[in-house]
Amino acid sequence: MGPMDPFSDVLTGNAAYSESFHDDGEPGVARAGLAVLTCMDSRISPLEMLGLHKGDAKILRNAGARVTEDVLRTLVLAHYLLGVERVLVVAHTDCGMTKNTDQDVHAKVLARGVDSRSIDFRTIGDQRAALVHDVQKIRSWPFLPDAMPVAGGVYDVRTGAVEMVVAADGTAEDADGLQAARR
Repeated sequence: MGPMDPFSDVLTGNAAYSESFHDDGEPGVARAGLAVLTCMDSRISPLEMLGLHKGDAKILRNAGARVTEDVLRTLVLAHYLLGVERVLVVAHTDCGMTKNTDQDVHAKVLARGVDSRSIDFRTIGDQRAALVHDVQKIRSWPFLPDAMPVAGGVYDVRTGAVEMVVAADGTAEDADGLQAARR
């Protein structure tokens, strides 16, 4: 590890962490039976946000907290092998994925000399509608139990509060704040 190592800061941090690390022997299952899908935004600390601790939940992250094929694959593994019995999808306010269209992202990447048009970035025009859609995508995935509770909310990066948008019972708040059943 030379002086120009671009990871020296985190490796130094890990060295300090590992000096006081204690293996508690816990298995790699989700103690609280929970999987959380949230955005990769660095302002989000998923466990702390939900009052949880290390080992309580499986955390899945990507740009925009979108339900992708890889998220669905991971949830199947999490359910059948790692104790996950419920799923919470948590989008957040001030999300970059809501501020750009795919075309905007392609243009910004192309301006840096790379043609990214083969990528579907899954930008979000209507965050609540996307959340309802993504929760339903998990609920209707045939490899997960029909009765598995799945819900969705939006984390406010300014207040720390999560506002539930899609309840575990299948209802969702519509644009007027009225509850409507979603299939």
